[in-house]
Amino acid sequence: MPAHAAVVLKSSAYKRVPSRDAAMDLDVETPAKMADGGAPSWRMSLPHVCVATLTSFLFGYHSGVVNEPLESISTDLGFAGNTLAEGLVVSICLGGAFVGCLFSGSIADGIGRRRAFQLSALPMIIGAAVSALTNSLEGMLLGRFLVGTGMGLGPPVASLYITEVSPPSVRGTYGSFVQIATCLGIVVSLLIGTPVKDIDRWWRVCFWVAAVPATLQALGMEFCAESPQWLYKCGRTTEAEIQFEKLLGPLHVKSAMAELSRSERGDDGENVKYSELFYGRNFNVVFIGTTLFALQQLSGINSVFYFSSTVFRSVGVPPNLANICMGIANLSGSIVAMLLMDKLGRKVLLSGSFLGMAFAMGLQAVGANRHHLGSASVYLSVGGMLLFVLTFSLGAGPVPGLLLPEIFPNKIRAKAMALCMSVHWFVVLAASGATWSTSSVHNVFLSLCGSSNICAAPYFISEFEATTTYMISI
Repeated sequence: MPAHAAVVLKSSAYKRVPSRDAAMDLDVETPAKMADGGAPSWRMSLPHVCVATLTSFLFGYHSGVVNEPLESISTDLGFAGNTLAEGLVVSICLGGAFVGCLFSGSIADGIGRRRAFQLSALPMIIGAAVSALTNSLEGMLLGRFLVGTGMGLGPPVASLYITEVSPPSVRGTYGSFVQIATCLGIVVSLLIGTPVKDIDRWWRVCFWVAAVPATLQALGMEFCAESPQWLYKCGRTTEAEIQFEKLLGPLHVKSAMAELSRSERGDDGENVKYSELFYGRNFNVVFIGTTLFALQQLSGINSVFYFSSTVFRSVGVPPNLANICMGIANLSGSIVAMLLMDKLGRKVLLSGSFLGMAFAMGLQAVGANRHHLGSASVYLSVGGMLLFVLTFSLGAGPVPGLLLPEIFPNKIRAKAMALCMSVHWFVVLAASGATWSTSSVHNVFLSLCGSSNICAAPYFISEFEATTTYMISI
């Protein structure tokens, strides 16, 4: 080891570099970089990531909270048998999510990631309380819409924040926490809703429970680090260094600031307008992001969940058990994706996921259209459905939300994520309004799965293993 490197290693003193120009002078091979002593520890950033993923837990919880209690809600509020009203109670969250998502980029850039989290928690707390206390359909719709705005605002900010505070060596693993938290939220909502038929007005308790994690996140964010990238972008370099020290440790601050300053070279420091995302060099990467999210939803995952109860009921499986089976498949795939994300990489998981989904949808199509096979057709339908959910959660579910903040430059990251997630919600809204027969769903979505694999995985995505966010070039 060179003498000057040994001196750096032995020295426990740490001197911050208060200016961008000084940070730019550091190169990859400088003693400061070699003195880092390996990759940063994952332990320092883990609590911050866990608090951030509460918004994904809430997203999953509110997605499933009305499934079991819907009949009780409609009876107590006086719209039993009104399928339009019941559909609105379930789907109005999607409209609120679309609205919230449209503003998420401007909010995250304007007030920072931490305050954006707290702002997203506010309508979730108020909306949950309104839904729990209401005695009318209008009050329920208002509460669900407010919750939806928080659902739209929170997830894009979570993807940004986790990417920006995670060490590169575990960024994929931490990114998978989003999908796992969503699965846990769905499962918890189903478990909380189980007593709804035995206990009068239990559905009100289901909504009150949703206010707890939202309150915890709003309070927890007071103790979490702010995104160093956002602080640096705002010209608050010294504060960015302090946050890097909190997230990575003092030995890794200089190298992290050096990489961040290199990534910012050529930027004028001004916030990008939404219109600038549709032309020039920004258009290509935004097109990749919007297409990935669109294909994620067009793969058929929402319709598979929608028709799952029908398919399971046809073989005599109770709806509660069917929901548990789907939840286990979803959670199992998410855990496997977490373990493999930083080992196999994004492209392998995404390609394998779409291929597996296409195969699973093929099994369902055969089972639905080959009744002469007898009981075998039933097993093909049920097995294909569970396999579809499992393979979706291996790649198509978690990868887009993790990958896009990695490929977007810091200058456009927040607004580009907001635009891509808005497309996601638009497609979900469009899909929720479609009324196709089961046979048509199988045949159409089999084609879409194949198209998704052809378009998304091999052409759009570059491998990002062992590459930091700041060193990716578009």
